Formats: sequence, structure tokens, C-alpha cells
Amino acid sequence: MTERLIAQLVETRSDSARANVLEELRRLILSGGAPPGIQLPPGELADAFQVSPIPVREALKTLVGEGLVVHQRNAGYRVSQLSIDELREIYFVRGTLEQAALAQAVSRIDAAGIERARRHHDELVTAVKYSDRKAFHDISREFHRELTAPCAMPRLLNMFEATWNLTEPFQVMRSVGTTVQEALNTDHANMLEGFVAGDTEAVLEVAQTHHRRLESAVIETAASLDVRHDG
Repeated sequence: MTERLIAQLVETRSDSARANVLEELRRLILSGGAPPGIQLPPGELADAFQVSPIPVREALKTLVGEGLVVHQRNAGYRVSQLSIDELREIYFVRGTLEQAALAQAVSRIDAAGIERARRHHDELVTAVKYSDRKAFHDISREFHRELTAPCAMPRLLNMFEATWNLTEPFQVMRSVGTTVQEALNTDHANMLEGFVAGDTEAVLEVAQTHHRRLESAVIETAASLDVRHDG
């Protein structure tokens, strides 16, 4: 597994890898290329990037601070492998942050923002039609970004992005079945209707239902990956 990870880095790293070690490692983790629990050996990563171990260790320390990587003495660095209880906590926080952002965004979004969100929704419907799970996963996040961004609260949005990142290595939307995807798309459509009507209460109600579906999908996916329970 680690050998494939290193091979990916060698194949995809940019010519300016020295300046982009952090960005490349973060991208690999968030894309699912470095799955939860995989070892991240600094020496081998440095060889792949053709840099000294120093920028690699600095990047890994930053990712530890972001919660994407864990470090244990005598065990090195690994991509974070969260417990079921930790995932539930993260989803509780993420849902609370999204509710706060949406509550402010409904009255602030403009017609162009709604149109962009609508295009993302259409892309999600197409992704389901053609069983393109990667597209469904990626575009789902863009849809949510489009609806939360108008809140114009950068600190809130940064925290929302950070909590979302913590679950990205699991690539949940690439694992859920068509029935769940269709239900999520129905939620998206209903959220859009609420935004068009300027009905904050309706948007938040649908968002709560949507969040519960997402949380269930995350927990089910994590369980299938044998993620541990605390205690």
C-alpha cells in the first residue's frame, strides 16, 4: 500500500514540488489516494518529492495540526484513522457549523449563486445516472460550498471546511448506493427551493434531514472499513 502511495507521488508531483510538499500531501489525503491508517514514511516521501526530509517533516507536522495525520513515537506518521465515536463527533460539529452558515446565507445569496448551485445539482443528477461516484463525491462538496459561502463569515467557513476535510479520506460519497444518492439529490433540490423562496426555516429543516443521511452513510462506510470503536 505504501509503495503505491509513493508511486502516485512520483507520477503526479509538480515540477515545483519543493514548494508544494504540503499541498501535494494534503491533496493526496483528501482525494482518498492515501487512505486512513496508511503509513507516511518521511524518508520515502522526501525521495519521491526529490527534497530533503526537512520540508516533508514540516508538512507532516502541519497536517497533524489539521487532524489529517497522526504521529506516534516509534510508529511514525499515518493518515488519521478515526473511530466511530470520533466520526460522530465530527459530524455533529460539521452539522452545527453548516446550520449556522445556511441560516445567514439564505438572505444573502444572489441569483448567480443559486444558478451555480442549481448547475451543481444537475451535475449530481447526471453523476447518479451514469454511476460516476467520483463525480458525485466531488460535486456534492461544491454544492454545499455554494450554498454556505454567501454567509460571508470566513472564520465559520474555515472551520466548516476543516471538519469536512477530516472525513474526506473515507471518500464516503463514492461508497453509497444509488438509492441513497437519489435521496441526497432530493434533499439538494428541496434546499434549493428553500433558497429560492427565501425560507430559512425550510432550508434548515431539509439540511438537518440531509445531514442525518450523510452521517449514516459515513458511519456505515467507516464500519465497513473496520474502523474501531472507542473504549
